[in-house]
Amino acid sequence: MVLKDYTKEFKYNWKLSAPVMLGMLGHTFVQFIDNIMVGQLGTAELAAVSLGNSFMFIAMSLGIGFSTAITPLIAEADSANNFSSGKSAFKHGLFLCTVLGISLFLMLLFAKPLMYLMKQPIEVVELAIPYLDLVAVSLIPLIIFQAFKQFSDGLSMTRYPMYATILANLVNVFLNYVLIFGKFGFPELGIVGAAYGTLASRVIMVVYLWWLLKGKEKSKEYVTNIKFFTLNKLMLKKLMNLGSPSAMQMFFEVAIFTAAIWLSGLLGKNPQAANQIALNLSSMTFMVAMGLSVTSMIRVGNQKGLKNYLELRRIAFSIFLLGTIFAVFFGLIFFAFHKHLPKIYVDFNDLENLVDNTEVVSIASKLLIAAAFFQISDSIQVVMLGALRGLQDVKIPTVITFISYWIIGFPISFFLGKEEAYGSFGIWLGLLAGLTTAAILLYIRFNYLTKKLILTNK
Repeated sequence: MVLKDYTKEFKYNWKLSAPVMLGMLGHTFVQFIDNIMVGQLGTAELAAVSLGNSFMFIAMSLGIGFSTAITPLIAEADSANNFSSGKSAFKHGLFLCTVLGISLFLMLLFAKPLMYLMKQPIEVVELAIPYLDLVAVSLIPLIIFQAFKQFSDGLSMTRYPMYATILANLVNVFLNYVLIFGKFGFPELGIVGAAYGTLASRVIMVVYLWWLLKGKEKSKEYVTNIKFFTLNKLMLKKLMNLGSPSAMQMFFEVAIFTAAIWLSGLLGKNPQAANQIALNLSSMTFMVAMGLSVTSMIRVGNQKGLKNYLELRRIAFSIFLLGTIFAVFFGLIFFAFHKHLPKIYVDFNDLENLVDNTEVVSIASKLLIAAAFFQISDSIQVVMLGALRGLQDVKIPTVITFISYWIIGFPISFFLGKEEAYGSFGIWLGLLAGLTTAAILLYIRFNYLTKKLILTNK
C-alpha cells in the first residue's frame, strides 16, 4: 500500500476523534483548572490535590477501563443492525458501571488512612483527606457517565459526550472560582471548594448527556425504558470478560503514574508539586491519543462486524500514523517550551513562597524533557490498545501492560528516582521505559493478529 491509502482516512478519523479528544481533554481540563487555581494557594495545597487525585486516578482507571468494553460491542451490533444485542450490551454495561462506581467510592473511603502510612509530607496529607472525601463521591456519577459515553461512542455519536463535558467544565470553573477563593459572598473553602466544583460538574455531566441522547432518534430507544434489574447472565459474563482485562490494562498504566506521584512525595512537597505539573501537562496531550484510541476501537469494531479484515488493518494503521504525527508535534512543543509551561501553575508574585515556587518550576521543566520523548511511545501504545479492544482481544494485552509498566518501568523509576540518583527525573525515565516497551509489544501483537485473521479468512 502507498501512503495515500492511509492518509485518505485522516479526515474521517479526525471527524470521529475530535469530539472524543475534546471530551477527554475536558476531564483533564477540570484537573488543569483545579491545579492552576489551587497552585495560587501554595505548593503544599498543590501537592495535596496531587496526592488526593493519585487515589482518584487509580479508582477512575478501573472504572473508565471497564466501561470501554461497551464500545466494541455497540460498534459491532450497530454495523450488523442488531438493535436488541446493542441495547442489551448498553443496559448491562450501565448496570455494571453503576455498581462499580459505588464500589470504588467505598474503596476510596476505606483507603484514606493509607496516606499516613506512605511517608508523605504530613501537612500535605492533612490537606488532602478532606479534599478526597468529596471528590470520591464524584466517582459514582463519573463512572455512570462513562457508560453513556462509551455507548455513544460505539454508535459513532462522539459529539454528545463532548457537549456534556464542555458544560461540566464551565460549571467547574465557575464553582472553583467562587468556592476556592470565596467570591460573590460564598465561603472561602480552599481546596475543598475545588472538590465541590468537581462533584457538582460530574453530576450535571451525566444528566445532560442522558438528556441529549434521549432526544436523538438513533439513541432514544437505547436510553429509555431500561429494565435495569432484568439481567442476562451471558451478557453480564461477556461484558465482565471484556471489561475486567481492559480495566486492568488502564489500571497498570495509571498506577505507574500514580506511583510516580508517591515516589515524588518521598523526595518532598516541591518535587511532588513539580511532578503534578508535568503529569497534568502530559495528561492533556495524552487525551488526544486517547481520542484516536477510541476511534481505533470504533472503526476496528465496525470492520470486525463486517468481517473485512484487510480494511480493518488499513484503517487501523491510518489511525496509528495520525497519532504519531500528533505525538511528534506535542513532543517538540514540550521540548521547546519546557522552561516556560510550568510557570503557568505558580504565582511568582507570592514572595513568601518564591523559593518553593522557583524550585518547583525548575524540577518540572526537566520532567517535561522526559515527557517530550515519551509522547510517541504513549500515543502508539494507547492507539494499539484501542485497536486490540476493537478486535475484542484483551487478555494478552493485559499481560503486556503489566510486564511493561511493573516488571520494566517501575523498577527503573524506583532505583533511578532516589535522591542520591536522578531524583524526579529518574522517576520519569522509568515511565519512558515502560511506555516504550508497551508500544513495541502491543504493535507486535496487533500485527500478528491481523495478519492471522487475513490469512484464515481468505
